[in-house]
Amino acid sequence: MTVTASAIALGSNVGDSLATLRAAISALEAHAQVTVTVASSVYLTKPLGPPQPDIFNACILLKTTLTAPELLSLLLAIETTFGRVRSQHWGPRTLDLDLLLFGQQVLSTPTLQLPHPRMWQRGFVLVPLAEIAPNWHNPISGQTIAEISAVVGDAGVERLRDAPPLLSRIAGRSVVG
Repeated sequence: MTVTASAIALGSNVGDSLATLRAAISALEAHAQVTVTVASSVYLTKPLGPPQPDIFNACILLKTTLTAPELLSLLLAIETTFGRVRSQHWGPRTLDLDLLLFGQQVLSTPTLQLPHPRMWQRGFVLVPLAEIAPNWHNPISGQTIAEISAVVGDAGVERLRDAPPLLSRIAGRSVVG
């Protein structure tokens, strides 16, 4: 069984977004083939698309024995559990979970592209990802996340200084708080 490190972006701007992000991490942790290893700080960003509330964004790293398509299916199922409805492109969302990186895999299918094709232009993804995985290399360009994030910049990406951590560790087990 191969264990693969993966990076996931989380976002929410409907309901109690902080609670939703924590609960989504718990839902991932509840899966026997997933271990969340670290979570970034929470960031508040202006949304792309139609007028809507600011978005709470974060990234997590996990280890999994699932395949990339299986992990994507799990992410989509968790989104559905949290009431995600895709009625408007880039519209408000209770929960958005994006598979950004799956090891160093490069993949392009009708349902999954790895690495995530638009992550390289988005500060709201790169800033939290650079916080927890600065040395992860883009499997296509070879640049590190920190290098790419420095070029894209952090304009419009504000760290929530008073938000409690999304994930803490006690005796080797995660506690979502």
